[in-house]
Amino acid sequence: MLKVNGIHVFYGNIHAIKDVSFYVNEGEIVTLIGANGAGKSTILKTVSGLVRPATGTIEFLGNNIVNLSPHIIVRKRLAHCPEGRRLFSQMSVEENLEMGAYTREDADIEADMEDVFQRFPILKERRNQLAASLSGGEQQMLAMGRAMMAKPLLLMLDEPSMGLAPILVEQIFEMIAELNNAGTTILLVEQNAQMALSIANRGYVLETGSIVTTGNCADLLNDKRVKKAYLGG
Repeated sequence: MLKVNGIHVFYGNIHAIKDVSFYVNEGEIVTLIGANGAGKSTILKTVSGLVRPATGTIEFLGNNIVNLSPHIIVRKRLAHCPEGRRLFSQMSVEENLEMGAYTREDADIEADMEDVFQRFPILKERRNQLAASLSGGEQQMLAMGRAMMAKPLLLMLDEPSMGLAPILVEQIFEMIAELNNAGTTILLVEQNAQMALSIANRGYVLETGSIVTTGNCADLLNDKRVKKAYLGG
């Protein structure tokens, strides 16, 4: 479904992403793990068109999307739920969800909003509240729901557990697994390596802009280097 091949990304003179290649098959959860500053978020921004790679290709459903604008990429049903949620804070819950469907013109938008409310019942209770008034966990649910309103075939999630209490982290990861089971392919960036590797099929480990280790998640959970660096082992 997604194939990233040999991308290099620069921020001025800083070589942020160095010859990164990876792929995501339909139906998978694939996770990118690594320390702060490893380049995980930059990779997602590059895939979604917010950052341009200096070289390399990015194919989604067999088509190169490197030179496409972000809104065109969303229309192709590749959605990005960014780090820090980035909600429209002075809009209501319902208005934020409507904004998630801004590229769509089909007749299923209301039905899809109801689907979001079924997955995240607390959002239905809060539908008329401003996004700024929600708790951190509720805001993360809204950010995920807004991305789902784009009806993505591939959903990219950037640090969905950031700043949340442990019990909420478990709930968010359960919801990610449920979305995947319902047919959404997921590319997950997450600093909580233990949780990410526990639900994903495959993982890539990034250090200073390069992929240093890859494998299925069961193997990565038992990899001595990964355990020492990211799992407290």
